[in-house]
Amino acid sequence: MEFYDLIAQRESIRDYDPDRKVAPDVLHRILEAGRLAPSAVNFQPWQFWVISSAEMLDKVRRCYSRSWFHDAPHILAVVGDLSQAWVRKYDGYNSLETDLAIAMCHLILAAENEGVATCWIAAFQPDLLKDALGLKENERVYAITPLGYPKKGLTKKNAKQRKPLAEIVRFI
Repeated sequence: MEFYDLIAQRESIRDYDPDRKVAPDVLHRILEAGRLAPSAVNFQPWQFWVISSAEMLDKVRRCYSRSWFHDAPHILAVVGDLSQAWVRKYDGYNSLETDLAIAMCHLILAAENEGVATCWIAAFQPDLLKDALGLKENERVYAITPLGYPKKGLTKKNAKQRKPLAEIVRFI
């Protein structure tokens, strides 16, 4: 798919076919796109956790109560380590959240390119997710997404409402 069409067509899907798993080779290509994402000083302070087992899905799904989230056959968590991220010396800014957001963006665009639906979720309960995944004290998840295919008959709306460039761009 042409890149700009891909960006325009990508949207958050909230209706998944629970019986249609994503093939391993497709998952691999999506994860490879995340691996190639840029990060501050190329530290790559991330791991990509693909949750697919019934036991782990049950634990992780408790962190977000929407029913459609419980239908997705996979959940992807981008996990980062604060101690592995670049820190700006002038003010102590830690780049982890930015690095993970860039990786997540690569992952969801790659998923769209593969025909795999996603929905960027930040409204999960972090403590429940941390416990479910057994994260260490310095590990964080800033976003998760279901990975799967839309239910049959679901058509994309492509009704993104975006501000015009004239409202958001300054040439100085």
